[in-house]
Amino acid sequence: MAKRQVVFGMLGIQLDAGTGPGRWQKWRPTVALGMHEDFVPDRIELLVDARRFGALTALVREDLALTAPDTAVHVHDTYMADPWEFEGVYACLHDFLAGYAFQPDEEDYYIHITTGTHVSQICWFLLTESRHFPGRLLQTSPPRKQHVGDPGTYAVIDLDLSRYDHIAQRFAQQQLQDRDLLKGGIATRNPAFNRMIEQIETVATRSRAPMLLMGPTGAGKSQLARRVFDLKKLKHQLPGRFVEVNCATLRGDGAMSTLFGHTKGAYTGAVSDRAGLLRSADKGLLFLDEIGELGQDEQAMLLRALEEKRFLPVGSDREVESDFQLIAGTNRNLQEAVRQGRFRDDLLARLNLWTYPLPGLAERREDIEPNLDFELDRWSREQHQRVRFNAEARSRYLAFATSPDAPWRGNFRDLGASLMRLATLANAGRIQTDGVEEEIARLRAQWHGSADASPLDALLGEAAAELDRFDRVQLEDVVRVCARSASLSAAGRELFAVSRTQRASTNDADRLRKYLARFGLDWEQVRAGWPGVRAADQRSALPRLAAFQRSAAW
Repeated sequence: MAKRQVVFGMLGIQLDAGTGPGRWQKWRPTVALGMHEDFVPDRIELLVDARRFGALTALVREDLALTAPDTAVHVHDTYMADPWEFEGVYACLHDFLAGYAFQPDEEDYYIHITTGTHVSQICWFLLTESRHFPGRLLQTSPPRKQHVGDPGTYAVIDLDLSRYDHIAQRFAQQQLQDRDLLKGGIATRNPAFNRMIEQIETVATRSRAPMLLMGPTGAGKSQLARRVFDLKKLKHQLPGRFVEVNCATLRGDGAMSTLFGHTKGAYTGAVSDRAGLLRSADKGLLFLDEIGELGQDEQAMLLRALEEKRFLPVGSDREVESDFQLIAGTNRNLQEAVRQGRFRDDLLARLNLWTYPLPGLAERREDIEPNLDFELDRWSREQHQRVRFNAEARSRYLAFATSPDAPWRGNFRDLGASLMRLATLANAGRIQTDGVEEEIARLRAQWHGSADASPLDALLGEAAAELDRFDRVQLEDVVRVCARSASLSAAGRELFAVSRTQRASTNDADRLRKYLARFGLDWEQVRAGWPGVRAADQRSALPRLAAFQRSAAW
């Protein structure tokens, strides 16, 4: 047995109005409900303020009796103090539905959303979407040309989006496109990195809070910040500009002026007003790379600008405003900088809401191959010349690039430069094995000084010669593990994997820190110094090594 069709709707005070024979020349949505040949309701539940619109209600009922004599019309006297006040309208409709005796096994229900105020239509939508109303939406439209007896058209809308595969697919596809934008179109394979990008896409879409991108030089912090801006721009969330500055380049009095601007005559050489980068980023996104290099005064000013959206340009006694979103980048441990008094803890607390550590290329070796293809495609587009590896050369390059022998200290900058050299030197657009071998030798020399050099030579300089072979072999392995590990704790877990299971209390990071200190090294040096330790650091390692050797008991 077919279910009864029941339509709920509000009397259209304007659309349903009309008297005399001329009213039939006009499309009236409630009356038209009874005029469709393929959809005739068994019952219409009509909500109306009967005390104010009793005459119109009676006329509409009479007309429905003529157009659909088998359709029952039930009038519900519904009073709304203000039909344009959202809270009151929603409460009124919610209470009406809560008190209605629905019989979903016997009846199909529809909400006629064509009549009523825009507020009531929105409320009907929300109540249907939340399943407070166990039915579907019914949208009716007038005919293109008015004819007596033409009911127009109708459409049934089911808000269960699971039934709309195409819509669901479009939402999913858009989300994938947004994430692809953040990854620069590179099909990355590293699970942790992909999960991080998924969260950044969600946060970038829903929030304007500051972000902090942490990671070594060349890990892609600047590119990711630019892509976050592009995503927000695409979604019409940031009408302003993308403004980028490397804080390591800001020195002395010029740092304040660059960031916050100055007034004419603020200092010698200030011949005109300067807006500053924070004002230039108004309604846009400001990326402060290497934020750990900012001075204390600049940090204090930046904190106030973040919290209050106001600041004083240099030499001015009048505040200016700038509403920008901030993304900060750093390759430093800002928590350690706070402990050393070099970075403000209140500024870090403001930045630390959304913090994302970008792994270096050595920690994402599975992403080397897709990045290889991306870089070659980019070079081909820019140079208008297609370049590809032959199969053997590609296999040889990837074998080296993904092995522990390739530390990729410069991260994606090293990889991009390497592939650019290979593409430039390729004959007839093909990268051959001999070219790959030459490039591998070049990379080895770049990273280690020579193909046979130890990383300890770069880290310790002349102090490395003072090591016994016993200590040198052990320390070299420790350093290599540290170089490819994401953190001091991760390196410690790998190095002490057996002994840690036999200890009641494990602090692998502290054990590793003390081991490195015996050789005059620390975590920061090992991570940043392949090679690159300052001469002073090398010289200072000598007495510490000598002290270690004197105290060692074999």
